[in-house]
Amino acid sequence: MNKLIGGGFAVTAVLAAALAFATSNARAVEPGQAAPAIELAGRAAPVNLERLQGKLVYVDFWASWCGPCRQSFPWMNEMQAKYGPRGLQVVGVNLDNDSAEATKFLSQVPASFAVAFDPKGDTARRYQVKGMPSSVLIGPDGKVIQVHTGFRADQRAALEAAIVAALPVVR
Repeated sequence: MNKLIGGGFAVTAVLAAALAFATSNARAVEPGQAAPAIELAGRAAPVNLERLQGKLVYVDFWASWCGPCRQSFPWMNEMQAKYGPRGLQVVGVNLDNDSAEATKFLSQVPASFAVAFDPKGDTARRYQVKGMPSSVLIGPDGKVIQVHTGFRADQRAALEAAIVAALPVVR
């Protein structure tokens, strides 16, 4: 009898884990959905996505060990400078466990945009981040426009085009 109960518990646990996995995948951030909340400590000030409503927001998840992140920062600086006056706000969300690593990265690769810190990865989990860097373009209405993983020089034009296409809706 104990074996049956134990076995039944194991089957229930396996089914519950499978359901949780399926549910978490079903909640992956997709275009058209409301962007999950972001409320994190920032380098200069706290970063709160709700306070950015009405702006076009480019959220980039990065880490100090990420090679493509080093390439994306100059591009994000350029986008912030070029389109910030028209309503774009770039937000870099660092996922390093050790803030000293993030600080060292930022001393080598400066950011002229908002930087937030998510050392426990809670926000990254809500956004279902699958690789580094991962970016999410969020419209002024708080809905996801585009999700992108990785960064290569040949993708810059397409990423900028997505930003430009969304800017006219910014008031």
